[in-house]
Formats: sequence, C-alpha cells, structure tokens
Amino acid sequence: MKNSFKTKIMGVLNANNDSFFKNSRINNENQTIIKIEKMIEDGADIIDIGAVSSRPGSVAVSPKEELNRIKNIVDDIYSQKLYEKVNFSIDSFEPLVINYVLNKGFSIVNDITGLQNEEVIKLCANFNATAIIMHMQNNPQNMQENPHYDNVVLEVKDFLKQQALKAESFGVKSIVLDVGIGFGKNLDHNLKLLKHLDSLKDLNYELLIGASRKSMIDKITYSTIEERLPGTLAIHLQAINNGASIIRCHDVKEHFQAIKVNEAIKNA
Repeated sequence: MKNSFKTKIMGVLNANNDSFFKNSRINNENQTIIKIEKMIEDGADIIDIGAVSSRPGSVAVSPKEELNRIKNIVDDIYSQKLYEKVNFSIDSFEPLVINYVLNKGFSIVNDITGLQNEEVIKLCANFNATAIIMHMQNNPQNMQENPHYDNVVLEVKDFLKQQALKAESFGVKSIVLDVGIGFGKNLDHNLKLLKHLDSLKDLNYELLIGASRKSMIDKITYSTIEERLPGTLAIHLQAINNGASIIRCHDVKEHFQAIKVNEAIKNA
C-alpha cells in the first residue's frame, strides 16, 4: 500500500527550561514569535509547542503551572493570527491546557499518553481537532527503567489501534499515530519499530515519527545532542520511506531540504 499522505514537517518549540535540546527552548514571547516566523519561512507545516519536558526522568508540573508557562505565547499567536499561516499543535495531555489553546487557534493535540484521559478525547471531538496518539510504556519518570515487550511492533500497533478506535467512537475525525520513539523503549525496540513501520500502514491513519536528536543515535554512534542532526535526518528519511508522513523535528530548514531531495529521487 503506497503512502498517500503528503509529507509534513512539525517544528518543535518548548516553553520550559528543562527540555533536552536547549535550542528548542523559548524564554520570552517576542523570541517565540520570531522563532515561529522563522520556522514558517523554513518550511514548517505544523508547529508543536509544549511547556513540560517529557525527557526520561523529567519532573512533572501542575496543569496550572503548565498553562501559566504557555498562556502569553498562545495569546500572542492568537492576536497575531499566526494560526492562519501554519497549524499549531499543543504538546500536552492536560485538559485545562488543551481547552485553553483550542480556543486560541490551535488545531492539533499531541498527547504522549495516547488519549488515556477521556476528557482529552472529548475536547478533540468538540473542537474538531486532530488527535496525535502516541505510545509510551509507563511514564517519563520511569519509562526507561528496563522496558520490556514480547513483540514490540505488535504490542505498539495494538495499543494505537485500540486508542484510535476509542477516539473515533467519541467523534474524533482526524487521527495521527505515533509509535513513541524513545518513550519506554530501548535501542532494539526503537530500531524494530522504525524498520517495520510499514506494518502500521494498514490501519489507514497518518503516522508521525519524532526521533529528533534522541539518545538512540548516541547508542549507535557516540554523539552529543548538538552533534545528532545527521543521525536524525537518516532516521527520518527512512521513516518517510517506510510510511511516516509527519516528521517532528528541531531543525526545520535542514529537514525541508533533505525531504525535498528524497522526494526528487523517488519521483525521478
């Protein structure tokens, strides 16, 4: 089955000080608007904004604190009508935060907990928002403590299928699936999911992959976070060839060029 979805780039911005890649962090509203406009110029189709780190061992914060971190940024996006130029996604699983941003021009909910909270499903349905369902074993605080699967590809696929069907039963019309690279998975799990990504294509949902600068690259060839762009591009191009249509990344301009070259070769 040929992937029929247009390839899209999702740029990452973090309104917190403990995200693992410091260049994705935003410290004030003015800087945020400049970064958003640069991402649009560089070729982003979606901009994903979060206020809480989900890296391994990260510290959870209250929904009120999460909203406080992002509120002014969201208000500026709304007042400047930037949502007319690009689609905005909220990287959150908190109904308080999600409800606020969906009222302010955001149209995508990127839920790392895979829509476990029915209140989040209802919000996606009520606002006709796209729901990104991600697989994660356990939670960010303990997900990398000896993750285990009998068959990682089948187990992740079954979870995503069940959650997608549940979301549809609530009236969610637009669904994207994310296998959750690095979320409760070791290197072997990540590699198997990427290699067999096409086995999820028969579910007929868009597939998102986000491996940008992640530690799996360091486990293959030693590299700091700052040195992992080549490995990131290799993973993401292979993911596109295996059926992914949305690539979540920190480096929009470089991905735009790599994807265009990849498409030119395939279409030659």
